[in-house]
Amino acid sequence: MHQYKIAVIPADGIGKEVIPAGVQVLETLAEKDGTFVFNFETFPWGSDYYHQYGKMMPKDGLDTLKNFDAIFFGAVGHPTVPDHISLWGLRLAICQGFDQYANVRPARILPGIISPLRSRGEKDLDWIIIRENSEGEYAGVGGRAHRGHSQEVGMEVSVFTRSGVQRIMRFAFELSRQRSRKLLTMVTKSNAQRHGMVMWDEIFAELSMEYPDITTDRVLVDAITTRMVLHPETLDVIVATNLHADILSDLAAALSGSLGIGPTANLNPEKKFPSMFEPIHGSAFDIMSKGIANPLGTFWTAVLMLEHLGEKQAAVKLMQAIETVTRAGASLPIDLGGQATTAQVTDAVCTVLQQS
Repeated sequence: MHQYKIAVIPADGIGKEVIPAGVQVLETLAEKDGTFVFNFETFPWGSDYYHQYGKMMPKDGLDTLKNFDAIFFGAVGHPTVPDHISLWGLRLAICQGFDQYANVRPARILPGIISPLRSRGEKDLDWIIIRENSEGEYAGVGGRAHRGHSQEVGMEVSVFTRSGVQRIMRFAFELSRQRSRKLLTMVTKSNAQRHGMVMWDEIFAELSMEYPDITTDRVLVDAITTRMVLHPETLDVIVATNLHADILSDLAAALSGSLGIGPTANLNPEKKFPSMFEPIHGSAFDIMSKGIANPLGTFWTAVLMLEHLGEKQAAVKLMQAIETVTRAGASLPIDLGGQATTAQVTDAVCTVLQQS
C-alpha cells in the first residue's frame, strides 16, 4: 500500500475552511480505494503566525517541507498584513525555494454549471493555462528610491532567462501533445515590450520547429482577453509569463463559472522538490467563517495532486464525483447559483465517492 506524506497549510481566510474539506474528501477517497493512504501534517503558517512571530513561516520551513510528497495549500492574505509581505513570506517563498516553475491552471465548464458565456457549452471552454512560475514580473528585482519625495521612483524589473523560458515552453509543448487538439497558444506583449517579450517570441518560434505535430499560435495579451470571451473554442493550451497567466487564469475561472472552482498546481516537474497544490481563489475574508466558501476548487486541486503523485485512477474517480455533484445541481454552493454550504458540498462529494 502506497503511503503519501502531505504537508497541509490552510494559511489564511477561507483556506482554513476549504483545505480541511479537501482533506476530508481525500481521506474518503483513500479509504474507498484501499490501495493508498495519506499521512497529513498540518502547519499553522500564515498571517496569524506572522502576527505572533513576525514572519509567515519559520526560517527552516523549507527544510521541513522538503521531506513531504506534496503540499496542500489554502490561500494567503490578511487585511492587517501587507500583501507583498504575506505573498513573498509564504507562497512565493515555497514556489521559488522549491523551483516550482510550472504553474498549471485548468479551466472548463463543468456539467450543470452555467457559464457567464451562456451560449457556450462544456466543449467550447476547455483550457489549460501554463504560467511561468519562477521569474518574469515576479522575480523580485527592483527597488525604490527617494521615498516620500516628489521624485520618488519605484522600479519593478521583469527578468527572463533563456533557460527559464525554454523549460516552461517545453512543458507546455509536451502537455499539448497529451491533448487531442494539439494546439498551443503563446501569449506575449512584444509590440510594446521589445526585449523580454521578443525573446519569448523567438524562443517559441525555435521550439515550435521541434514539435511539428503541435499547431502553434501567438497572441498579444490584450487580444487574447477578447478571444477568451468571444471565441473560447479557438483555445486549448495557453502558455504565458508569470503576470500575464496570473491575470488570464482568473478570467478563465470566472468564465467557466466562478473563481471558486479554479484549481492550481505549482509543479517542480522533475520532482527534485515537492510540488504545491492550491485553489485559485484568494483568502476571501468577506465570507470567512460564514460556512459558504466553495470547496470545489480545492477538490479539483486535489485531483491535480493525485495525478502528480501517480494515482491516475483515483484522480479520475474524484473528478467524476465532482462532476456528478455539479451535474445534479442540488448541492451547488452560493457562487454557482445554489444554496449549499461548504460542509454540504463536501458531504455530497464524499457520498458519491463512497457509493462509487
